[in-house]
Amino acid sequence: MLSVRPKVAELVFQLYGRSLHPELFQVYSTRTVERGGYEATVCITSAGHFVTWRYQGLTLTEVATSAHHPLPQKRRLISCRLKGAGSDQVDCRGGARYKVEFQLEPVEPEVFWTFQQELAGEGEHQGMLHRFDSSGRMALGALSYINLQARNRSLLVQAFHTFPDDYAIVKSQSRFEIP
Repeated sequence: MLSVRPKVAELVFQLYGRSLHPELFQVYSTRTVERGGYEATVCITSAGHFVTWRYQGLTLTEVATSAHHPLPQKRRLISCRLKGAGSDQVDCRGGARYKVEFQLEPVEPEVFWTFQQELAGEGEHQGMLHRFDSSGRMALGALSYINLQARNRSLLVQAFHTFPDDYAIVKSQSRFEIP
């Protein structure tokens, strides 16, 4: 199966106060973490990633995907186009908190290829890594790398997604916290 990314200009970052069906996404890699009373499932998808985090009946789902991807609007808490940099925070019932910082960074080709090479090397030894097929325009395909840091009271999700056709890198850092 060919796995190629959408255009970087089509990307959105969303947060839901509910779970989303994994069947809505083309999933390439999955990891589940249970720690300190919470559980999280992290997936690398064709456009980016999604994280479903659960704690005492509360469910939050973070999605980085294409704006053309049909997703529900019910209980959508955050929705932003990935342009430049941004951050947001949601305080939830029971004292749980979600914080995110994201950035779409266009870079020079030399910087892009160096970053992609370093990311591939890092991903071979830790975290989650998926190598995408080339779109045909570039010899090498995109990469997605996710690093998870699970603590008893928080989960930190650092995600990096490369877009070779646009010489662009999407970076996000999300923190799910419990009281």
